[in-house]
Amino acid sequence: MIADCGYCSRRKAEELITKGRVKLNGHPVKLGDKCGFKDLLTVDGERLVLPRKKNFIYIMMNKPRGYVTTVSDELDRRCVMDLLDGVEERVYPVGRLDRNSEGLLLFTNDGEFANSIMHPSRHITKTYRVTVRPDVTDDQLVQLSDGVIIDGKKTLPATVVVKEKEPGRVVMLITIKEGRNRQIRRMCEAVGLEVARLRRISIGPLRLGMLKPGTFRELTAEELRAIRNAIGKEN
Repeated sequence: MIADCGYCSRRKAEELITKGRVKLNGHPVKLGDKCGFKDLLTVDGERLVLPRKKNFIYIMMNKPRGYVTTVSDELDRRCVMDLLDGVEERVYPVGRLDRNSEGLLLFTNDGEFANSIMHPSRHITKTYRVTVRPDVTDDQLVQLSDGVIIDGKKTLPATVVVKEKEPGRVVMLITIKEGRNRQIRRMCEAVGLEVARLRRISIGPLRLGMLKPGTFRELTAEELRAIRNAIGKEN
C-alpha cells in the first residue's frame, strides 16, 4: 500500500515498517499487517493518501532469452518491461527468470497475489524444460530428484523426467516446489551438468502453451481461478 501511494519502493517500505516508522490508525505496524483503503496510514507522522481500489491485471508472457527480469536496469540491458507494449496499468514481474532463461513469466499489479505465488510456504510447482550436455547418468537423475546442496541447504525433492536423449544432448522436464535464485541451473551444475537451454513451461496450473516468444496475454478467468485455488492451498 505504501508503494502504491508512490511514497517509496516496496523494499524501502519494508525497511520503514521494520524501523517502526509506519503507523496504521495510530498504532505501529509490522510486516504482513493488512491495510484497507479507509485506514489512516502514516510514515513519520505524515499521512499518506491511499489510492483508490485498483483494477487488477494478470498477464503471462513468454520471456525470450536476452532480457533481464527487472523493471529497469542500471546497466541499460534489455528489460522484460520493454516487451509490455500497450499495457497501461503499472505492473511488475512475479518472481524472476535470469537473462539467459526463457518461458513463462507472470506480471501483475496485485501485490497480495504476487506474494502468495512467491511465498515458500505455498510450494507452487514450477516446471522447466531443460537441455543439458553432454549426457545424464542414472546417478545424476537420482541426485536431482532427491535434492542437492545449494548454499549449505538441500533443495526439496524434485520430479525429473527424461524426454529426449541424443549423443551429447539430453532434454529433461524438472518440476520443483521452491524458487531459489537460479535454482535449476545451480542444481544441474551441482551434479556436473551444463545447461544449454532453460525454459519454464508452467507455474502451478498455468501453462505456457503456444504463446510465442516475446508476446504476452492476460490470464483467462478460468486460469485465474485455477491459480487462486492453487495458492489458497498450502502443501
